[in-house]
Amino acid sequence: MLATLLSAALAGIDGRIVRVEVDVSPGLPSFTVVGLPDTSVRESRDRVRTAIRNSDYEFPWQHITINLAPPDVRKEGAAYDLPIALGILAATGALPSRDYTDIVVVGSLSLDGEVRPTGGVLPVAMAAARAGIGAALVPAANAAEAAVVDGLAVWPVDSLDEAAGRLTDRNEAHRYDGGRDEAAASGDPPCGDFADIRGQLTARRALEVAAAGGHHVLLTGPPGSGKTMMARSLAGILPPLSAAEALEVTSIHSVAGLLPGGSGLVRSRPFRAPHHTISDVALVGGGTHPRPGELSLAHAGVLFLDEMPEFERRALEVLRQPLEEGRVRIARAAASVEFPASVTLVGAMNPCPCGYFGHPVRACRCAPPQRERYAARISGPLLDRIDIRVEVPWLPPDVLGDERQQESSAQIRARVTLARERQAARGAGAALNARLSGPLLRRFARPDDAGRALLHSAVARLALSGRAHDRILRVARSIADLAGRDRVVADDVAEALQYRLG
Repeated sequence: MLATLLSAALAGIDGRIVRVEVDVSPGLPSFTVVGLPDTSVRESRDRVRTAIRNSDYEFPWQHITINLAPPDVRKEGAAYDLPIALGILAATGALPSRDYTDIVVVGSLSLDGEVRPTGGVLPVAMAAARAGIGAALVPAANAAEAAVVDGLAVWPVDSLDEAAGRLTDRNEAHRYDGGRDEAAASGDPPCGDFADIRGQLTARRALEVAAAGGHHVLLTGPPGSGKTMMARSLAGILPPLSAAEALEVTSIHSVAGLLPGGSGLVRSRPFRAPHHTISDVALVGGGTHPRPGELSLAHAGVLFLDEMPEFERRALEVLRQPLEEGRVRIARAAASVEFPASVTLVGAMNPCPCGYFGHPVRACRCAPPQRERYAARISGPLLDRIDIRVEVPWLPPDVLGDERQQESSAQIRARVTLARERQAARGAGAALNARLSGPLLRRFARPDDAGRALLHSAVARLALSGRAHDRILRVARSIADLAGRDRVVADDVAEALQYRLG
């Protein structure tokens, strides 16, 4: 007897509907899974067999063939356990004979029949909605995530027996109705407010400009000068996620398996701070079966690389193209996938290996060749992609002890939000200033005569690259947006040059 259910496969953060065809026929007992399954899918036969028996159903000792179609799409993970088990029950007559292709089913099984959560449920739900499938049967822990998709009826289940009941009798009383806007904590939450930062007016201003235009920043200063605190505070001055950004961020964290159980749409901007021992694959994503790395997990938020010169050279160099394009492309023999990676990169470094070169009180112990080798760990091409470079000096005790009220993150965020609204209102495809290029850059960031003369003089005298020229214009455009100006003026260019040459 043949039964067919629907599930889904993942390619990057996109879902693709998969038909789970189950045939149970007389013959020697066997259990075969075809359709390009990976090891975890092939192992499902043992989990499914035991879960069916422990759920008080009879497992058929016959010839069982599972076909996962289309056959040219690789099937990964344990999310096919539940549809395979339900397909076997339907094919053996344990469930009523009917068409079950009007609902998408995902979920892994434990040996006692418990339905356990799985990653990537949001992309699966979005794929179902695109295909015109109006319902989803998912693990209870993933129900809020699936319910983010408008128009999709979600039935949460905790066990194989419950799933069999929901598949055949979709009583509205058991439908998920917990709301679609739960917040999900993802990554390291921002832990800082600009009100707690003393001094560092130049760095504060530079981070505000970076937040306004989505520019990358490099902070250089001695240990204890506040670089990490300011980087963590940066996430707090970014505007709230748009609906499209929230869906992308939630999808990425769902695929990575980082959404807490019961979580819905991510509402806060991510902040990721990987350790400098991280590998290049863990940083940008990849692997045999590509998964998002820290760069994509920070999408629409902040990626903080503390002690940036201590990262492996290879890990830093693979950042170059994604930082330019805002996406990570991973090519493998079987397929190529893309992950969004539009981040605000914040790097932090000491001025030398010991950290005290140029310090007004403590003496530096590093020889000039050591300082040169340390600075050279960040290559010129990567440094060229960082729009803003600013020094974070040591603060004397009188500044640290200053108890006057400082401007808070909320106040700065209000200005940043207005600046981003100006960018969106220009009709440049809602692109941030850091992404402006070609005709859009020439149209929206064209400085006045004095600003143009200043920029041309700097390019000629300092032998700046074409990329540096464009990045200075982008930063100047962000400075003008913060000031509410429609036109970039000489003062904006001068400030942008200061950050570029810092």
